[in-house]
Amino acid sequence: MGSDRQRRRLVQSSYGRLARVAVAIVIIALVGTATLTYSQDQAEPLRVVEVADGDYVHFGAIALMTAENEGAIANVGFVIGDDAVAVVDTGGSVREGRQLLAAIRHVTHKPIKYVINTHAHPDHVFGNAAFAPRAVFIGHVNLPRALAQRGPYYLDAFRRSMGGLLDEVKVVPPTLTVESEMRLDLGHRSLALKAWRAAHSDSDLTVLDETSGTLFAGDLVFLQHVPVLDGSIRGWLKTIDDLKAIGAKRVIPGHGPMAEWPAALAPEQGYLEHLASDCRDLIKRGVPLAAAAQTAGLSEKSLWQLFDDYNARNATAAYSELEWE
Repeated sequence: MGSDRQRRRLVQSSYGRLARVAVAIVIIALVGTATLTYSQDQAEPLRVVEVADGDYVHFGAIALMTAENEGAIANVGFVIGDDAVAVVDTGGSVREGRQLLAAIRHVTHKPIKYVINTHAHPDHVFGNAAFAPRAVFIGHVNLPRALAQRGPYYLDAFRRSMGGLLDEVKVVPPTLTVESEMRLDLGHRSLALKAWRAAHSDSDLTVLDETSGTLFAGDLVFLQHVPVLDGSIRGWLKTIDDLKAIGAKRVIPGHGPMAEWPAALAPEQGYLEHLASDCRDLIKRGVPLAAAAQTAGLSEKSLWQLFDDYNARNATAAYSELEWE
């Protein structure tokens, strides 16, 4: 059995040799304090890229969650220290979570100590059950409430479109929450976690690998995929200014490709500023919400994928917030 570093060098070539196999649906009975064990044949490893030494990412499809893509639309990843592993988001199904687990085990057998959720949306947390109960689950101080309030709705809504793929999904809340900042030691590798004001959502958390300079930004950063507003447009624009001060080298957005930091923030900031400006103008001119939602932000349409799926909802949320300024 080779060293962890040897395993890492073999990751990409290993994927090319793997035969496509059906993912086994495994029900693990938890009795008392029995240790949870995993075998690599439970799932085919998710394809991951080593973006920096010790930092691995699976880049999700830029798409809506569907049965065809099995909900694997968010970027998910993991960080390996000398002593332990931390997972950053777990994907849109338990199947994806198991595939992520298999990818980790293809690289290292170090214990998976932490699972960090960057916010409450299904494409980032529906894979949590694949890592329970051994890992410590970490999230924003608002994440338990967000999951309790929205979790059952998310499960019901996505089961209608994704069917049995979500049968094993369970809402797994954090056992450790971050109110402001927190540091995790993985063994000569420190992760800096920061909780943010309401922006993309009301439970946004970022993870900075201080050793490599890789920032896992969750959905506070979108590239190519149009930003999705589920929190506060004013808060998000303020947060973007604050994010620029983080001393990262590169960013892993919640959706879209890896990019240099902080240049990656410019497209998103431009979209949100145009959306806010359009909404303020429409409010001032007395244009009703329903009409405003169809026109605000349209100048940005050619720059983003999934624009027609999300922009009207973004405009509705922004207009509803800004009309009370």
